[in-house]
Amino acid sequence: MNRIASFQVDHTKFGVGMYISRIDGDIVTYDIRMVKPNGGTYISNPSLHTIEHLFATFARNSEFTENVIYVGPMGCRTGFYLLTRNLSNENAIKLVKDSFKFVSEFEGTIPGTTIEECGNYLEHDLESARKDVLPLLEKLQNYTPEMLDYSWHFSKNH
Repeated sequence: MNRIASFQVDHTKFGVGMYISRIDGDIVTYDIRMVKPNGGTYISNPSLHTIEHLFATFARNSEFTENVIYVGPMGCRTGFYLLTRNLSNENAIKLVKDSFKFVSEFEGTIPGTTIEECGNYLEHDLESARKDVLPLLEKLQNYTPEMLDYSWHFSKNH
């Protein structure tokens, strides 16, 4: 079998950040890394689950709702995938920043946490989720579209 695109990226060379994982026609897959791959610290399942609910809810209710195809966690528990259509890279960065700010400040009942709405409705941790989004939120403050390319982070010329 062919190796999928995300397995062809050297995970030892990048850390917390937002990257373009692949482009398929008009759909862009963004790699949203919240912790360094293989860094020994991973997002707990309850926190990841809560971030998923809040990130997806915010993104699908944002000004970019028509551009959001999918928001979902990575199985390795280092971040999320965001799939968009017809959304500029600048606006994708804005969407992730705004979404993670929303998570960091969220109070109240987490959307979609009833037995009817979720397959694991009891496994959530809002306090951890609010903390876990902060490193990426800080990293994205001065992020530019050229930084979405993995190779930008490998270069010493910036």
